[in-house]
Amino acid sequence: MINVEPWDYVVVGSGLSALAFSSLAARAGKRVLVLETHYLPGGYGHTFTMGKGEGEVRFNAQLHYVWNYGPGRPVNNFLRKLGLQDEITFESYDPDGYDRMRMPGYALDVPYDWDKLGRRLGALFPDSTDSITGFLAEVQAVDVALGKLQPPWTARELPVIAGRAARLMRWRKATLQDVFDHFGFLPATQTLIGLQWPDFLLPPDRLSFFAWTMLFAGYQRGAFYPTHHFESVVQAMVRVIESSGEVRLGQRVTRFLREGGRVVGVEVEPVDEQFATTGPPIEIRGAEIICNMDPRRAAEMLGLEHFSAKVRKRLDYSYSHSNFMAYVALKDIDLRDHGFGRNNLFHTESADLNATFDRMLAGDYSQPSFAMTVPSLLTSDRSDAPPGITIVELLTVADYTFFHDLKLSSPRAYRRKKLEIYDAMVDIIERDYVPGFRDHVDLRVLGSPTTNQRYVGSPAGNSYGSDLTPDHIGFGRLDHRTSIEGFHFCNASAGFAGFSGTLWTGSRLYEVLTGDPVRSGPHVLPRK
Repeated sequence: MINVEPWDYVVVGSGLSALAFSSLAARAGKRVLVLETHYLPGGYGHTFTMGKGEGEVRFNAQLHYVWNYGPGRPVNNFLRKLGLQDEITFESYDPDGYDRMRMPGYALDVPYDWDKLGRRLGALFPDSTDSITGFLAEVQAVDVALGKLQPPWTARELPVIAGRAARLMRWRKATLQDVFDHFGFLPATQTLIGLQWPDFLLPPDRLSFFAWTMLFAGYQRGAFYPTHHFESVVQAMVRVIESSGEVRLGQRVTRFLREGGRVVGVEVEPVDEQFATTGPPIEIRGAEIICNMDPRRAAEMLGLEHFSAKVRKRLDYSYSHSNFMAYVALKDIDLRDHGFGRNNLFHTESADLNATFDRMLAGDYSQPSFAMTVPSLLTSDRSDAPPGITIVELLTVADYTFFHDLKLSSPRAYRRKKLEIYDAMVDIIERDYVPGFRDHVDLRVLGSPTTNQRYVGSPAGNSYGSDLTPDHIGFGRLDHRTSIEGFHFCNASAGFAGFSGTLWTGSRLYEVLTGDPVRSGPHVLPRK
């Protein structure tokens, strides 16, 4: 059976980059069809509901906070382009300490202010003041260079561009650890600065310095949370799409259709909420096919031999690590009495983040490092939970193969391991932050890498697409270009990950295909 609806764009997947592209195209009057296997739109940005009736609570699958929202920044530009700037607003985290870094013997609250951050680090490490000052100055200079080093340039700018390029060439293959070592940082200093590792799921000795700089400097300009939670953002984009198109859930793409060297459509089959097939496949055709699926998986479906050698090389990326999530609803407790508010907590038991990370990947969580966020305290909107209930989310790294094999060999051992990781984190929370935390737990949901793969379709449960190592960040990174007519990548692995990164990725593809500027902004993605 063939669906003959005259779609301008058929979009495979409803992750944030796909929703960004699709909503912009629909706003411009294009006929857009979004096909999504899941029963909820949003990819890692989706929000799921637990409980019933008055006890219903909502958890966002992966998103925690946002950068690049301020005036003139990509998220703000995107919302203005859609006319959503008054409907979708964001709340600032605490400017004096949006991220709280904690390890035994040390505490650092990271403010928006670079000078204040330097003073706080200098007070903790008075013998390292010069190296701290030099490091923070270099981070700011690299951030400026990353933001500006994108054509077109005027002749007057070329000398400045050359200076920026030289700085970027110096660090293009550097890890965050390389830069720590260059400035002679003490282990405790680098641990406090590197404690945002859950935002990348990489430790300092593997994390691209550029990737870390873009995120850290971005948050220094402001860390934000949506006023009406992330669900409102996804729903708003879906409404825009449906103004001149459609979002079809429970539709699994099984094949891409090629004719004369061009991709002209897809074959899809309907599935239920357990992802079981419920009917015969149909063919759907469109003028352009936008692929929000993992690029490598999509390329393998089409046949790698149909792609250029350059694209095949760029498709040879390694995936980011996966994660463990604990979604918790607490009752009858005010976490503001325990220091929580418009901030996140990052904790480690050890000053060696690299060794800690590797131990956890191997399944040893006896000395964990993790992040904790409290969405209920980030906005006055309480639509995520009933009165008296507080939503808490915990995050740490987890190895996909470890959990996949454990689940196959012993589902009971798999469940036991998830509980072990949760208990290791909660033991520390009760010891250092919230005594009696367990006594207030009303609901608990634990997710592993296999959960990610099942509900989001991410290969190996990866959290950020391709690994954010130096090899995968920069001008050689995969982008929207596939070398096949009518077929375009629109995914974190062919752009950038995270809320801001994926909105930028979708916005950039829209600009390329339509010529209509979104003024979507920054960093190191090649032009067409």
